[in-house]
Amino acid sequence: MRIYLDNAATTQLDNEVFKTITPYLLEFYGNPSSHHEHGREVKTAIEGARTTIADLLNASPNEIVFTSGGTEADNTAILSSVRSHQIKHVITTPFEHHAVLHTLDVLKNNGEIKLSLINTDSHGNLDINHLDILLKSNSRSLVSVMHANNEIGNLNNIELIGEVCNSRGALFHSDTVQTMGHYRHNLSKLKTHFIAASAHKFHGPKGVGFIYCRDGIQLSQLLYGGAQERKQRAGTENIHGIIGLAKALEIAYRDIDEHQFYIQKLKNRMIAKLQEQIGDVRFNGNSANAEKSLYTVLSASLPVNHATGDLLTYLDQNNISVSGGSACSTGSASHVLKAIGADLSRNTVRFSFSKFNTAAEIDYTVEKLSALYKAIAA
Repeated sequence: MRIYLDNAATTQLDNEVFKTITPYLLEFYGNPSSHHEHGREVKTAIEGARTTIADLLNASPNEIVFTSGGTEADNTAILSSVRSHQIKHVITTPFEHHAVLHTLDVLKNNGEIKLSLINTDSHGNLDINHLDILLKSNSRSLVSVMHANNEIGNLNNIELIGEVCNSRGALFHSDTVQTMGHYRHNLSKLKTHFIAASAHKFHGPKGVGFIYCRDGIQLSQLLYGGAQERKQRAGTENIHGIIGLAKALEIAYRDIDEHQFYIQKLKNRMIAKLQEQIGDVRFNGNSANAEKSLYTVLSASLPVNHATGDLLTYLDQNNISVSGGSACSTGSASHVLKAIGADLSRNTVRFSFSKFNTAAEIDYTVEKLSALYKAIAA
């Protein structure tokens, strides 16, 4: 049996979600754009899913647009700001997902925007005063700041950032891919214009997500074709994916307090056992701070010895699935760890947890790591 501790990359599909989407793979297969009963029944299901999501987030159904996932949602938010709202200045952080950073780099290199980075400290904390200075000294801007980092787990105060943006008349986009389904989001109070989400990060199906776009903010289309999603996102809808997304979010909100408590205990257990059995362990960013980090992510920096070899391969060979950082950046040095000045010569392991993990799995993982380092010391 394998142990899966890479839930920041993707999560196991919830069995309740699987049961909910199966009929939309086998029985309800109509095209929702068709004007007959097969199409109408599927269209009704899609709109029901949209309403479910909107109700959970305290938003309006017309503010939810389904996408293929977080990357498309992030791209849509940024490109809409630049092309539909004539934004010429974008402020972001060096820690954003590549779906944000690479998009902004293309726009900058094309001469479409000026790009500014918010100052940060060695733990990855953002200097909000610097953000305010950047907003004061530039024309109307877009601020793009993720809610929680996918590698080191740092939580950003998007409520405060939203207030600062609102006071300066800036648009605000937040990538909430890692926190959607893990924290409650009240979009009627949060002063953001766009958020991005992806179902497979909270036990839903892969290949589906959504962008929240505040009422009155115009989206630019990335895809042209049919009139799906109220002419905002062309292409036949991912029906079973959308149904699964809504069900996964519904389950997440139903059980959110229980799962937060349970998973935080697993993370605390991992921290304590690593410190006890490995000794020379460091935690990147705010990863080990329960108040300032995502409870599902722990980034550990472990000592290096020539005998350790590739630590991720060692764990894989011992039936433990983890990563060194973002699954989207495999094979390259982490831009996040570079940005906080982490010691890149050490072994970095990102452990990320879910409701399906157990204390026994945590203990086994640390035992295997401890055995390796004890063998080296001997």
